[in-house]
Amino acid sequence: MEKSASFLFGGTKFNKKKFASDIARFKEKTETEDKVDYLSLFESGNPEKEEFTVSTKKRKRKQAVSVEAVEGFNVFKSSKKALVDSGENKKDEEEDKLSKDKKKLNQKLEADAILRKTFNIHVSGNNVASPLKSFAELSSVYGCESYLLRNFAELGFKEPTPIQRQAIPVLLSGRECFACAPTGSGKTLAFVSPMLMKLKHASSEGVRAVILCPTRELAAQTTRESKKLAKGNKFYIKLLTKKLIRSADLSKLPCDILISTPLRLSSAIKKRKLNLSRVEYLVLDESDKLFELGLLKQIDSVVKACSNPSIIRSLFSATLPDSVEELARTIMHDAVRVIIGRKNTASKSINQKLVFAGSEEGKLLALRQSFAEKLNPPVLIFVQSKERAKELYEELKFDNIRASVIHADLSETQRENMVNDFRAGKTWVLIATDVIARGMDFKGVNCVINYDFPDSAAAYIHRIGRSGRAGRSGEAITFYTEDDVPFLRNIANVMVGSGCEVPSWIMALRKLRWKKHRPKRESISTKPNEAGD
Repeated sequence: MEKSASFLFGGTKFNKKKFASDIARFKEKTETEDKVDYLSLFESGNPEKEEFTVSTKKRKRKQAVSVEAVEGFNVFKSSKKALVDSGENKKDEEEDKLSKDKKKLNQKLEADAILRKTFNIHVSGNNVASPLKSFAELSSVYGCESYLLRNFAELGFKEPTPIQRQAIPVLLSGRECFACAPTGSGKTLAFVSPMLMKLKHASSEGVRAVILCPTRELAAQTTRESKKLAKGNKFYIKLLTKKLIRSADLSKLPCDILISTPLRLSSAIKKRKLNLSRVEYLVLDESDKLFELGLLKQIDSVVKACSNPSIIRSLFSATLPDSVEELARTIMHDAVRVIIGRKNTASKSINQKLVFAGSEEGKLLALRQSFAEKLNPPVLIFVQSKERAKELYEELKFDNIRASVIHADLSETQRENMVNDFRAGKTWVLIATDVIARGMDFKGVNCVINYDFPDSAAAYIHRIGRSGRAGRSGEAITFYTEDDVPFLRNIANVMVGSGCEVPSWIMALRKLRWKKHRPKRESISTKPNEAGD
């Protein structure tokens, strides 16, 4: 510094003593400044504030601007990056959630498919509810009240049957339903229990559910079963009888569930004794019989009277012809189709036999021989008309087999008594027409005998379905004559479909497209003709 000063001020005298303090101060600042710069480069800690304050104003201003500019830039950049990162993270989270949801849905669908395959359940429709694993799920998933589960246990229902596993969740999810399941598979519980769960409690504001049955016997049976299931909850469950129609204005009668035949219900609607505009559930039991031409008009009037826009309709039957399904779809919306096993087949728990009897006389001899070898009551015998039912009863009433007969000419009380005696074991052999084959549940029928060849495959399925119910084994014997041979193949197909063996010559017969096979048969009698005396 001294040399440079000498050079600058050559020829000029500089009084160092006079400015000694200033020169000392200048040297001190330079050293301090150099020290700060050095420390800032190598020390990890920040220099103290005092050291920054001693730097020159110009340097301080530049440093401040530089720091602010850098800090401003960094804040802006990190903020933008943070937003981008946040958006990307959110997107990733959403994708992960969607992936997990999709995986969970696929696992659920796979589990449902395995369960359905296990119980031979076939469904068609969109977003079909998962089948039940057990009755306990009614409480955990659907909030079922304890009284209903208690009633299941008391009635001996430990595990849901295949039709109950699928139809109950479908109806509880608010979907309409076509259900086809073998006879004796628990269809009544499948449509009554979700109805009770949805209605929740009794009401005095009019009819809230309607169950239609093709026969009075089936309607009475359904009423009894419904009351057993509703035990412990004061639902008003009524069977529509002639006496009830005559006695009062039904619109003022407290009724939650009304059970009736189509004719009686349509008659009450015509007389304006019933208001069905609040009906939430309409069930057509044995629906294929209900959609036959003779009842179609009455069914139509009932469907129109049930005008609630949020009504849920369901059809249940052991047989569901395509024609009936097409017709029913016109009144249903987004219905789920539930088939148990193969459509229109008999239960696999029934051992089915075909017996050639040759003639009408041969059938009676074969029947008596069968009883002589082994009579295992209760036994149901089916014939094609009430006249033939009376004739067969006249032949058997003195054979010491406790035979009885039921047909359409009997009064309602007489028919009920006949059915009750058969249920109680007072009657061993009950002779009947097809009127009783629909839906009637006789506990423990060991054998069904088709004395007269059934007039259709559906009639055959419903007849033999009175045996082998609720998982029990049963037997079905079908007599046939020369007149019946052309129609054997139709019955044989049903037998094969349910796992029974059929002679190959029968399966080789041509399958006829039959309507109703009701040949004119000779009268039932073993009495010799006068010409033979």
